[in-house]
Amino acid sequence: MAVTVGILKESGHAGERRVATVPRVVDALRKLGADVLIERRAGDAAGFLDSEYEARGAKIAATAAEVLDAAQILLMVRINFSPAFDSRHTLIGFCDPLGDPQVSQELALQGVHLFSMELVPRTTRAQSMDALSSMASIAGYKAVLLAANTLPRLFPMMTTAAGTITPARAFVIGAGVAGLQAIATARRLGAIVSAYDVREAVKEQIESLGAKFVSITLGAKAEGQGGYAAALDEETIRQQREQMAAVFKDQDVVITTAAVPGKKAPLLITKEMVYAMSPGSVIVDLAAERGGNCELTRPGETVVDHGVQILGPVNIPSELPYHASQMYARNLLELLKLMVSKGEFKPDTDDSILTECLVAKGGAVVHPRVQQVLKEVHA
Repeated sequence: MAVTVGILKESGHAGERRVATVPRVVDALRKLGADVLIERRAGDAAGFLDSEYEARGAKIAATAAEVLDAAQILLMVRINFSPAFDSRHTLIGFCDPLGDPQVSQELALQGVHLFSMELVPRTTRAQSMDALSSMASIAGYKAVLLAANTLPRLFPMMTTAAGTITPARAFVIGAGVAGLQAIATARRLGAIVSAYDVREAVKEQIESLGAKFVSITLGAKAEGQGGYAAALDEETIRQQREQMAAVFKDQDVVITTAAVPGKKAPLLITKEMVYAMSPGSVIVDLAAERGGNCELTRPGETVVDHGVQILGPVNIPSELPYHASQMYARNLLELLKLMVSKGEFKPDTDDSILTECLVAKGGAVVHPRVQQVLKEVHA
């Protein structure tokens, strides 16, 4: 009997519009030998109708309970605790195991297999499964559009009969996937772009996109594991702020993306730095969900202080659900290829990618980093 892959409507998080698979990917899931069962209207908010899924060979379930009863594998965008899950289920999705490890622990006690998309390693072989990078690229793009829509001036230089309009100046903090996409998008809109990252290694990438790399001298090593930035100590962050403050006064837009997995976002922008910016300037804080890189950020709100607008957007990929769902569905598919063969659920327990993102099995949390965070929480 073929394994059944189930897709639930994303009802656990308010405003979540993405869906865990799209009609085009249903074909590929069926080629793995899997049956696909989708809760009715699960893809509506992302622009994918039930009829499109059915045309690709998926079956539509009237209720979530029907999906939970029939499916062994549940593909999800955001995994919440639910008493409806049990030891029959393998859950794959975002579950924030380092930031909110109690959810993983509660799910583990239900006996589920839990795989976290946040913990997929950033290696060459796992690149096609890296959902964090997929979603970060969307966030970086959208952040620039939010800034351009909010800024009371044009991004590009324009020569008109009424005179020449000078281009806006944009400063991007953090040159990971989101930051690099923000740089590329701001450049396409015609802004003069500069950028900074604690990792000197990304200087070449920044400059290749046509932006200026802002050099700030730090004594501490800032390269973390897996290509992420490392958490900096308070003295290093103080040095960073002091040198960055001189850059802020000339910027029309600042987009900040600095985050460390499982940690509160580092505070990089003080209110004094904000006050140095010209009235009408815009800050888009992509780290808002983790507490924000700016002292004045409020998640999900726009704050206006001294004429500067500070945007704290949350769950940006959900604002572009059609393509976000397409990308995420492909990431899930590539990971599932390591688990399903000829219609049977046979995860390769020795595969380094799967061992890196397996959070729970057999009634317990098995991931070492998540275990460590739980110990710290309960200490």
